Amino acid sequence: MTTVRAATRELLRSRGATTVFGNPGSTELPFLQDFPEDFRYVLGLQEAVVVGMADGHAQATGRTALVHLHSACGVGNAMGAIVTAAANRTPMVVTAGQQVRAMMTMEALLTNVDATLLPRPAVKWAYEPPRPQDVPAALARAFHIAESAPRGPVFLSLPMDDFDVELDAAGARAARHAAARRVGGAARADRAEVEALARKLMTAVDPVLVTGGAVDAEGAWDAVVALAERRGLPVWASPVEGRVGFPETHPLYQGVLPPAIGPLAQTLAGHDLVLVAGAPVFRYHPYVPGPLLPEGTALTLLTSDPGEAARAPVGDALVAGLRPTLELLCELVDKRGDDEAAHRADDTPVEIPEADGEPMSASIALAAIAGAAPADTVWVHESPSTVQAFRDHVRVDRPGSFLAATGGGRGFGLAAAVGARLGRPERPVVALVGDGSAQYAITALWTAAAYRVPVTFVVPANREYAVLKSFGRFANAPDVPGLDLCALARGYGVPAHRATDPAHLAELVGAATARPDGPVLIEAPVTTVPPVL
Repeated sequence: MTTVRAATRELLRSRGATTVFGNPGSTELPFLQDFPEDFRYVLGLQEAVVVGMADGHAQATGRTALVHLHSACGVGNAMGAIVTAAANRTPMVVTAGQQVRAMMTMEALLTNVDATLLPRPAVKWAYEPPRPQDVPAALARAFHIAESAPRGPVFLSLPMDDFDVELDAAGARAARHAAARRVGGAARADRAEVEALARKLMTAVDPVLVTGGAVDAEGAWDAVVALAERRGLPVWASPVEGRVGFPETHPLYQGVLPPAIGPLAQTLAGHDLVLVAGAPVFRYHPYVPGPLLPEGTALTLLTSDPGEAARAPVGDALVAGLRPTLELLCELVDKRGDDEAAHRADDTPVEIPEADGEPMSASIALAAIAGAAPADTVWVHESPSTVQAFRDHVRVDRPGSFLAATGGGRGFGLAAAVGARLGRPERPVVALVGDGSAQYAITALWTAAAYRVPVTFVVPANREYAVLKSFGRFANAPDVPGLDLCALARGYGVPAHRATDPAHLAELVGAATARPDGPVLIEAPVTTVPPVL
């Protein structure tokens, strides 16, 4: 006879979900019983870190991540990271153990009361199977929903006594069917609608393209580059994106749009058509009033997310898979101009800058880090006060090379970097995480050390909450508390170094990214000048 446990593991194998990120308790032990050798359990010391690692792993691999939490308290601890995963559109199945069914009604210790209510509204779907026999089908459905546009986290509550239940012949058959099912997506838009958009692009006097992180997530990078080059479109990056949707070394690339209503519209002034691909219209912060678009400017949004299309405050929208729709659009538009828009990477050697004081400025520090990191680096960024310096010196020019949190919360960077390197072990990962942000997920260093994950953690330490001070001045609330960075890395088993100048910082980054046997943390003291909003 087949047990629910065996059927569940076969389903997970069929989905390629044999890496489990978790922080288990007693209600999760039945899942771990006789844990298979072909599965990998990645332990985190705190649930938000567990979800952050899964987030980075899913985004790096393109596969749905599996998370294993402990009943209601584990889900509660993880909620901030689940909110971030939802904003990142990360496909993720979050499971939590539940008390045995015989004691749920009496709400015995560790009963997750209203289990499906607790993680809402951050998850796309929350469910507790009514019978043990329904666990495999519920898991299959969870994967389908997590992977359907818009992708995102889902939640399952699994009573701990379900796994030992034996399935009869009909139940085993149903479990096999659930494991074998696949649900496709990424449909191309109606041809007539794409033809109409192509006519708009060809008749516009001065069109512009705005790209978002979904271009990278949906594999549409080459298609959007081809479209931009074919029509000679200037390309802006949508503000506050967790991924890069266009090569930043390309001659058509203009930079990142400001994340505020009035300044964004001013930036787009002069363009009569704005084509937005794979981004919301728009992600604003802070509030600076003004027109949503310049006078006389039309906008069309291409997105696979119907909710994103409905929320857009201005313009038309076309809901369909980005890659097939952009490929068709590129076929339908006429080529414009010559080949000057072809991608030309800047091969000029990067010189390590000289120190400009002690501590060094964020700009000098970022220049040193960028010059020392390998070309195929995956950058994980969570240093709000150095965003401008990062954009000035790090030019992401290939897909799958930049991850950041789009939800506005903290605690993503350290954890996501560990998950990303576990998912893409062939590429170096550099996590640039502010000293304030690092404190939210500091226990990720334990996992990195325990599993010998070779991530280079670089902490530009200004020893205060610089980005919040900047917002404090903007909001007329200047009395914001500062922060001190605690030297905890060595306590978690991670070798740690303090850079003394740009040359030393570059030397440390170069050595760490070449290190094959574990993580390294580098503290780079920088000036405390908050960024300009």
